[in-house]
Amino acid sequence: MKLLKNKALIDGRWVDASGGGVFAVVNPATQENLGDVPDMGKEETLLAIAAASKAFKDWSSLMPAKRAEILKNWAKYIEEEAESLAVLLTSEQGKPKGEAISEIMSCVATLRWCAEEGCRLYGEFIEGAKPGTKIIISRHAIGVVGAITPWNFPASMVVRKIAPALAAGCTVVLKPAEATPLTALALGELALQAGLPKGVFNIVTTSNPKLVGEALTSDVRVRKISFTGSTRTGKILMKQAADNMQKLSLELGGNAPFIVFPSADLDKAVAGAMASKFRNAGQTCICANRIFVHQDIYQSFLDRFMTAAGKLVVGNGLEKDVSLGPLINIQAIEKIEQMIDSAKKAGAEVLMGGKRHALGKTYFEPTVITGAPLSCSLATEEIFGPVAALYTFKTEEEVITLANDTPYGLSSYIYSENIGQVWRVSDALEFGMVGVNEPFLANDLAPFGGVKESGIGKEGGKYGVMEHTNIKYRLWG
Repeated sequence: MKLLKNKALIDGRWVDASGGGVFAVVNPATQENLGDVPDMGKEETLLAIAAASKAFKDWSSLMPAKRAEILKNWAKYIEEEAESLAVLLTSEQGKPKGEAISEIMSCVATLRWCAEEGCRLYGEFIEGAKPGTKIIISRHAIGVVGAITPWNFPASMVVRKIAPALAAGCTVVLKPAEATPLTALALGELALQAGLPKGVFNIVTTSNPKLVGEALTSDVRVRKISFTGSTRTGKILMKQAADNMQKLSLELGGNAPFIVFPSADLDKAVAGAMASKFRNAGQTCICANRIFVHQDIYQSFLDRFMTAAGKLVVGNGLEKDVSLGPLINIQAIEKIEQMIDSAKKAGAEVLMGGKRHALGKTYFEPTVITGAPLSCSLATEEIFGPVAALYTFKTEEEVITLANDTPYGLSSYIYSENIGQVWRVSDALEFGMVGVNEPFLANDLAPFGGVKESGIGKEGGKYGVMEHTNIKYRLWG
């Protein structure tokens, strides 16, 4: 397979684990071993940190336009290899190839945008409070960044963390998810081909993320931790990072409400719910987790939603016309089985699916459930699977209360053609992001991130680049 790398990247060199250990990367669609990668730990992580620390001075002092040139070159290489990268991504993660292509192209857009934005980290010049004094404010790269990425978007999550860090002048040590390291390693290879200097971008692969996480958070040379994953793990990293006062960007769990009001364009709302719920087999942090539909249009919405869900084609993401791939592993299957079983015992009705697919392995049927109490895990936890749970509501005030009744605050969605209602509800929703008649929230121009237990900090937009800088204030007398 093209671009398949079976070594980690430290200081510009492809290396094995010091003890020679490896772990297998498995194709969830076929359960075949795609290859073995180095199983690293603290020793190799420290080597990667040392390389990034050494490279920081030269990289951060490079003219922003020169850094931008290298990042744009990296984007060009990724675009040229989009087909090969998509095949690799689908093979290790499972999503349909069309979705993989879109993910790869989002990496291209992110790199190009961050390359330009890195040239615009402007300071300020202010007249001082006393006569004859001047205040000068400037931004400076924060230093070495430890980036930890998830398996559900093994390309875009890597680039969304790496691109703004590099654009700002930081260097990076990346720990990709143990289930999907191959895409990250392929991106590393293309980065080297694009001219990224040694030590600027390092990749440590491991089957024991705890060891690498502890090494990153305990080293004073690492000045920022950027993590996407579970709230539980994010809290652990936050506690560990406190000892060295490392800056944090945490994009954690979600429990997105998807609200459909009577004035909504029903066809548009159904299409949005399908895209939000079943993209990547429901394995996204911003998936519609609780679908609230007004009682007056509930049956019409349900009928159309069921028809659309019934057209989903389950299979290997590399096969033509497949729209729903496998889940990442058997643990993911078992989790949603427990959720469905609990909901059924509480009185919920499974209208479609609800069980493992006839294809076996980690395939699961697209599922639609109604009547589950809002106290069930389907409503209180992140589902992370192709399971759509629908609920009804009567009033605007009621649904706002229901939507906000969660410790999470990442994404939310409103479908309504009533402008006043859109403003009222979007203001009242306690979430970092609100999609109004739109299911796709992530883009390079906007600050992606949540509130409450969904994390701190932002990725995307100028804010994502600024997260990798410190502000310096000078008072001249």
